[in-house]
Amino acid sequence: MSTTTLHLASPTERDQRARLRALAADAAEELADADADTVLAWAARTFGDRLAVTSSMAEAVLPHLASRHRPGVDVLFLDTGYHFEQTLQTRDRVARELDVTVVDVRPQRSVAEQDAELGPRLHDRDPGACCAQRKVEPLRRALAGYDAWVTGVRRAESPTRAGTPLVAFDESFGVVKISPLAAWSDAEVALYAELHDLPANPLLDQGYPSIGCGPCTRRVAPGEDPRAGRWSGFAKTECGLHGGPAADEREREAS
Repeated sequence: MSTTTLHLASPTERDQRARLRALAADAAEELADADADTVLAWAARTFGDRLAVTSSMAEAVLPHLASRHRPGVDVLFLDTGYHFEQTLQTRDRVARELDVTVVDVRPQRSVAEQDAELGPRLHDRDPGACCAQRKVEPLRRALAGYDAWVTGVRRAESPTRAGTPLVAFDESFGVVKISPLAAWSDAEVALYAELHDLPANPLLDQGYPSIGCGPCTRRVAPGEDPRAGRWSGFAKTECGLHGGPAADEREREAS
């Protein structure tokens, strides 16, 4: 027999979620065809210091764009303990070179503590559970301090992201989720990065078009789907932060 602890939202929490849900619905309609700058200008104006950006540190396009509208904006980096050294170096460059505040968001357990409690190499046995421990739960704690979350999710990245709206309410994390780059192509991202001479993860030029944690990311062969190198050998296609089947599982995994 197993038991589950159910968190019941307080009246204040319910009112806050209802307010943000309604705000997101109105913005989704108003900004349906807006460009990235218009979306980010609205976000900065509406949420101020209750606005956070997340970045995987593959490149710095989203942090740069957001900083133009909200100088010093918080950029949350999920420091899982498993990142490539090149990713950590890119994070450090972004913190030095852009007008942003990089915030390292870490799991409650170190890798060694997780290994001791759940067994070594959890990512090899149950990558969904590992993502829940090292990405979903830490981000949930971090986002409790914000009303809106700006992501770099783009429709061109994968079939599971093809329907990504510019603005929506994320029921799992309880914040307004903003994806200003949703309509951007790979070429548009690359051009923006080149025009502004932005930091970029060296792995992008070494056969890693999609970069996650080291143990769960491999090089992609020419012609392969760009995300084929993520969780290779598993049906898993998302870490649980965004759309797809993993998003439906994240509440269970992170509980």
